[in-house]
Amino acid sequence: MNRILWEEKEILPDGSVLLTDKRADHIRNVLHGTPGQTIQTGTVNGLAGHSTIVETTEQSVRLLPCHETRAAAPWLDLILACPRPKVMKRLWAQLAALGVRRIAVIHAGKVEKFYFSSQWLSPESYRPLLLEGLQQAGTTEMPEVFVRPLFKPFFEDELDTLFPADVRLLAHPAPHPSQAIEIPPDSPVTLAIGPEGGWTEYELRLFQEKGFRFFSLGSRTLRTDTACIALISTLDWIRSRKEEVRQ
Repeated sequence: MNRILWEEKEILPDGSVLLTDKRADHIRNVLHGTPGQTIQTGTVNGLAGHSTIVETTEQSVRLLPCHETRAAAPWLDLILACPRPKVMKRLWAQLAALGVRRIAVIHAGKVEKFYFSSQWLSPESYRPLLLEGLQQAGTTEMPEVFVRPLFKPFFEDELDTLFPADVRLLAHPAPHPSQAIEIPPDSPVTLAIGPEGGWTEYELRLFQEKGFRFFSLGSRTLRTDTACIALISTLDWIRSRKEEVRQ
């Protein structure tokens, strides 16, 4: 945990925060926190800063926060064909850490229907994993999640409303890596990543009709978790380079 986070409702009337779970264990046993020490903290969907440790016991840690800055904002929206449950479990924390703002987990032609009965698509299971990713990255904004087990209603009724970004990219294996993807400064990006078997021709055509452009790292067919991390990291590098040129 590079930044300890808590929900607004955990702040006590006197302005302090009392932690009694694994966050307290981390402060005591990993950070070796003692009264008077300051650590990096933040409020979920709120400001970031530091907190002073007021008191530690074997069961708890009390902190007095001073949150005055905004952490790095998420920059990417992701449309993800639902992967196998154990892969989805591994992905949640990584997606939050990489700066994903909205995540739509959707059905596709090569997705097994029973994937949508997985516990890892329920908020009580994925939210702690998203929080883990935010704490790792040191940021605060919790991704919004939309689970949509019906492809066509999502595509026709919700895609443009939920994901209105001008930059729309469609990940799909191709003989050669994509060339010269341009991401204007401060422009939101929507990336659609298909199942490990790839999008069907029908799905590819529908995405293209919605203005999605192909984005590929080459001809290798990657596992979903590998593809997500590699594609998002590559786009973040492209975006960062553009920002450096502007400065």
